[in-house]
Amino acid sequence: MRAAGARVRRRGSAIAASALVAAVLLTGCTAGGQGGSGTEPASVSASAPDAAGTTAPSPTTTPATTTQSTRAEFSALENKYGARLGVFAVDTSAPSGSEKTIAYRPGERFAFASTYKALAAGILFKQSTEDELDHTIHFTESDLVDYSPVTEKHVASGMTVREIIAAALQYSDNTAANLMLDQLGGPAGLTESLRSLGDTTTSVDRPEPGVNEAIPKDPRDTTTPAAIAGDLRSFLLGGALAAPRRAEMTTLMLGNTTGAPWIRAGVPSTWKIADKTGNASYGTRNDIAVAYPPGRAPIVIALLSDRGTVDATSDDGLLADATRIVVGALE
Repeated sequence: MRAAGARVRRRGSAIAASALVAAVLLTGCTAGGQGGSGTEPASVSASAPDAAGTTAPSPTTTPATTTQSTRAEFSALENKYGARLGVFAVDTSAPSGSEKTIAYRPGERFAFASTYKALAAGILFKQSTEDELDHTIHFTESDLVDYSPVTEKHVASGMTVREIIAAALQYSDNTAANLMLDQLGGPAGLTESLRSLGDTTTSVDRPEPGVNEAIPKDPRDTTTPAAIAGDLRSFLLGGALAAPRRAEMTTLMLGNTTGAPWIRAGVPSTWKIADKTGNASYGTRNDIAVAYPPGRAPIVIALLSDRGTVDATSDDGLLADATRIVVGALE
């Protein structure tokens, strides 16, 4: 185990979370990229939990609301960017069961890359007491892995679990991800917890940096657009988390610093975006988000992509353009 401290246990509801986490992290790290608003959308705090959001959507069915012309647009993007693209988006404004859903390759497996950090954070918020979230985890220089912009500044002092979650969500800190996995019983523990959430698809198999190999057709560390969209919906809009934890996780993801070129670039500037990005080998580039258009219900968006060769680069335009198609199709 990379960090001291017992594995987090399942506990009951928690009190409202501290608002100081992001400020603590920012004093130790310079942000890279554009962050989001730190204000929790009213629709999150005021709305009742959506029971349908606690289970991942079926990964095998393409809803009728995805038109042939929309599928053709996604196919054209794949040809333009030389990539494989997976899309699952849900407009939550309609009652459960009649929501407008946009899907393209919804049941195909993609390497999730760093988007899984949102799943680990959600499970930690679900299972932890306030004392456990405020417990300080100590780690050493030898625990640091590549790309750890926050944790590398706190080796001497350690970090609370709450600060570790924020580092993973807002800066995609890889050592923070491993420390979260330690608290959950490793990759297998996270996978088991996702099963209890209703996700029978996502497989978490390795810590950082192995999770980023993303070898085509390797089922390890993969998910589907439908499954991961369902997980994110469970945490930010559904009943998986008590209201204070749901608000805390949403606020952290609204403040993500890594997502400016992707989903955020494809929506109107007045929308708020709570997202988690991911990059890996084989041109893997992903972004999962809950989008908050002003004056209407949230939209859940999962975009996963890869380009098939180990040293392939990614193009920011693919996910931004895919987002524009989603937004247009849901209007």
